Amino acid sequence: MSFMTSTTTKYPHLFSPLRIGAVTVKNRAIMGSMHTGLEEQEDGHIRMAEFFAERARGGVGLIITGGISPNEEGGLGAKLSNAEEVARHRVITDAVHAADPDVRICMQILHSGPLAPHDKCVAPSPVRSRIARFVPNELDETGIEKQIADFANCAKCAQDAGYDGVEIIGSAGYLLSTFLVEKTNLRTDRWGGSFENRMRFPLEIVRRSRAAVGEDFIIIFRIAAMDMLQGGMSWEEVVQLAHELEKAGVSVISTHFTWHESAVPTIATMVPRAAFTSVTGRLKKQVSVPVITSNRINMPDVAEAVLERGDADLVSMARPMLADSQFMKKAAEGREDEINTCIACNQACLDHTFGGNQEVSCLVNPRACHETQLVYKPTNAPKRIAVVGAGPAGLAYSTIAAERGHKVDLFDQSPEIGGQFNLAKRIPGKEEFYETLRYFKRQIEVTGVNAKLGKRVDADFLKSGAYDEIVLATGIAPRTPGIKGIDHPSVVGYIDAILGNKPIGKRVAIIGAGGIGFDVAELITHVGKSSALDIDKFAKEWGIDFENHPRGGVTGVEPVVEESPREVWLLQRKDTAVGKGLGKTTGWTHRLTLNRKGVKMVPGVTYESIDDAGLHCLVDGKPMTLEVDTIILCAGQEPLRDVYDAFEGSAENVSLVGGAYEAAELDAKRAINQAARLAAQV
Repeated sequence: MSFMTSTTTKYPHLFSPLRIGAVTVKNRAIMGSMHTGLEEQEDGHIRMAEFFAERARGGVGLIITGGISPNEEGGLGAKLSNAEEVARHRVITDAVHAADPDVRICMQILHSGPLAPHDKCVAPSPVRSRIARFVPNELDETGIEKQIADFANCAKCAQDAGYDGVEIIGSAGYLLSTFLVEKTNLRTDRWGGSFENRMRFPLEIVRRSRAAVGEDFIIIFRIAAMDMLQGGMSWEEVVQLAHELEKAGVSVISTHFTWHESAVPTIATMVPRAAFTSVTGRLKKQVSVPVITSNRINMPDVAEAVLERGDADLVSMARPMLADSQFMKKAAEGREDEINTCIACNQACLDHTFGGNQEVSCLVNPRACHETQLVYKPTNAPKRIAVVGAGPAGLAYSTIAAERGHKVDLFDQSPEIGGQFNLAKRIPGKEEFYETLRYFKRQIEVTGVNAKLGKRVDADFLKSGAYDEIVLATGIAPRTPGIKGIDHPSVVGYIDAILGNKPIGKRVAIIGAGGIGFDVAELITHVGKSSALDIDKFAKEWGIDFENHPRGGVTGVEPVVEESPREVWLLQRKDTAVGKGLGKTTGWTHRLTLNRKGVKMVPGVTYESIDDAGLHCLVDGKPMTLEVDTIILCAGQEPLRDVYDAFEGSAENVSLVGGAYEAAELDAKRAINQAARLAAQV
């Protein structure tokens, strides 16, 4: 199946084929590896088959699966080492090749090493990672030989299962990378000491794997081109390893830019698009095999620019393919404005992966990894549907219902769509929300939703009998806490603070340290251009030296954070650590950013009163007065249900979705997922 049309000349590099050994990849777009949580489930191979097949039909050139362990020590619930497991994987590869015989699929071999969640975890030395549960067991010669043999066996099993290749991950703090870095490899035998010895283990895995699968099978090696570790790999070591990997038989080198314990964000929405591709570009000049780049490449024009600059031969886009399985098809057909863009929020993907016991999905696309369960089938009985509220839930419901063939009127008293997303897009580092609003605006046009903006409707209007179904996505209202003096002129609601409707003083107390409190703190302490839009500023803020590439890219480099124009206290009632409830993979970045700006984060606060002297409170039971100019309320939300309440429970065809159903930290992930599932059933 080919989507090469005249419009692909807009992206000539992205849509050009590439020869990799005996195999041709039809374009330069890769759906990069991402663990989905399906790998461990009993029927996971069935669901993964459709998950990947849908991306194959969507036009991607090469797919790399989530990580699969070569053995039990590897620490993942899914492994590939025997004939029974080969048969399960064959279901996946057959589905992809049936969807499009020109699409290639490779399986990632991932050995967690010291990050494996059990006491049998192994590593070159007994050095515990700060994010791991256990001190790893030091491998002896017999153990090292077993691991090498298991990798080679896994590669051969992948070939038997119908994969076109494998990706061996040698980065991120997993087993192979811990051999490469001196701080995690304390050995003095032939597997440690000099860099020649430290790289012996991954090189031997590549050699043995190549011998097992022959010359025509793709072997990709994922290298930590800049590992963001103090004392990490030097640039010279990266180049030396790449040269030796070529000699050992790799087909492609894929560049990675972090260890999981690194103190530098590399995939969060605050990271500029294509921030790290220049590193890949430098490595590309050193090797003759094709090179893959990745991280925060989420639109066709970004990928095209990377390829045009010569920064890479192939572009890996994992989460963008999660957000929109038809990414490449839409790009080929000139429908870029219909792409459901990955906003790098991590809330439904990586937070689920590393949070445990949650299947991966996508905030902006709840069907991701649920393709066999959440299906938008054309309706046989079109209905007239009124949707009230054009926030995330209302937009998702109305466009999906209309796509299925229902006649939808979408009402909102605001003259623009978006609801709370119009606040989020104003926060420095969250500019990607503009893309989601662009997507929904276009979907309204494509699906034929009749958007009636700037129009407030009430229950009497909706009770007229014109509609078969009424969906109330009326959202939330900020909660006003019962604090004495809450109506003092110094008190500002978070909506007014974000929109700039009221002045904010130089000394500010923020009541409430949930996601909104952190967003407001970021906004009012920010200076100048958003670093999410400026790679150089981002690098300075996080202490990255792209030009000189010290060890790990960060060794000896001090972050330079612009001084906050305000003194800020971020307060919460709970006595737990401030920010503990933020996303697992991004919360630490927000805490660290605000700490560097001098924001004082105070838990265990009881609010007493507000007057001209400031905010009077108790902190851990001790009286304190914060002499502030402004107090910003971020104290939660309450559902807006006035229209719903007017029905007095008499209408069976009325549904609540989103914040109107449950106001909980403006949870767009839950709101969109709930709306999508409701719209799929109507």
